[in-house]
Amino acid sequence: MRKDVVTAILAVAVLTVLLGIAYPLFITGVAQVTFPGNANGQQIKQHGRLVGSKLLAQVYGEPALDRKGTPILTSTGAPTYNPDPRYFQPRPSATSPVYNAAATTFSNLGPNSKATLAEFQTNVQGYLSLEAPYNPGLTVRRIPVDAVTTSASGVDPDISQANAAIQARRVAAVRHLPLAVVERLIQDNTDGRTLGVLGEPGVNVVKLNLALDQRSRTHLASVTRP
Repeated sequence: MRKDVVTAILAVAVLTVLLGIAYPLFITGVAQVTFPGNANGQQIKQHGRLVGSKLLAQVYGEPALDRKGTPILTSTGAPTYNPDPRYFQPRPSATSPVYNAAATTFSNLGPNSKATLAEFQTNVQGYLSLEAPYNPGLTVRRIPVDAVTTSASGVDPDISQANAAIQARRVAAVRHLPLAVVERLIQDNTDGRTLGVLGEPGVNVVKLNLALDQRSRTHLASVTRP
């Protein structure tokens, strides 16, 4: 009995060191040497400051406030946001708070659920109120599916090309940029199909918005230059 207990304890200790410490450290070291960008979460830095990740959507807006200036919260107590019209908006998020990379999740609503219908209607109205003023004739039928549905993670940074094309008119108008310039930035920040055949092309909102800010600063400098 004592021999079996000692053997079990030694096995646990050895396997913990090998598989719980040595192996993870080895794999981490290999990853840092062979593809450090992916291993570190594809971080995006500007002037040495971390501003986001190519893999994670983020909020582009301001906290929504009621008439008393009090933050408007969801049923779970998370803050809500008003989208900033200067930026492309990622697809809706089911995390709490929205785009919470520490607790990714999906809505888990069934196709026949009344809650699903209510969520879609809310998202559709929000999309129309933001985009319709810049896209005359925009109707529910023309809204891309990804614009009103959440992703499996809730932090997907990509939107469809159709969604980006609709938002481009708003962004161009608000930023006083030629539409062609914004459309070119969309093309520059569109990822193709995986291996050329899997999935659909996606527009990375995080990279696109950073490129927009850079282009706007350049455009403003050229306009104000004496």
